[in-house]
Amino acid sequence: MQFSDWALGGAAVSLGAAAGTPMRFFISGAVARRFGETIPWGTLVVNASGCLIMGAAAAFARAYGLSADSELWLLVATGFLGSYTTVSSFALQTRALLREGERVDAVRYVLLSLVLCLAAAAGGFALLSAVLAAVQR
Repeated sequence: MQFSDWALGGAAVSLGAAAGTPMRFFISGAVARRFGETIPWGTLVVNASGCLIMGAAAAFARAYGLSADSELWLLVATGFLGSYTTVSSFALQTRALLREGERVDAVRYVLLSLVLCLAAAAGGFALLSAVLAAVQR
């Protein structure tokens, strides 16, 4: 890989991250203020919506033959979604629920996160695949 490719990739990741991080901050905060934090709803919404977008991005990449090194993938998947979604917050919040003795809520949060995020990724992929197939007809 040449330096110019590396620099362009780094710029794409940085630009995506610069958009994803504040988006996570605002969306997670708005959801938490609206629905409370008995279960970390803000993080759940961010992670599930990020998985939906990731599924759509994967369908787009597949349809157009984009590799993981393409600038668009680096911008959207690595940069934006890498900073928008947050496994570390998910883990920390689950640990906090357990530490506070909220075992049932912790298990609910883990299961809901897993099911919702996997379904969102699959749904995003299927939805964009269908849209692209319809547009290409």
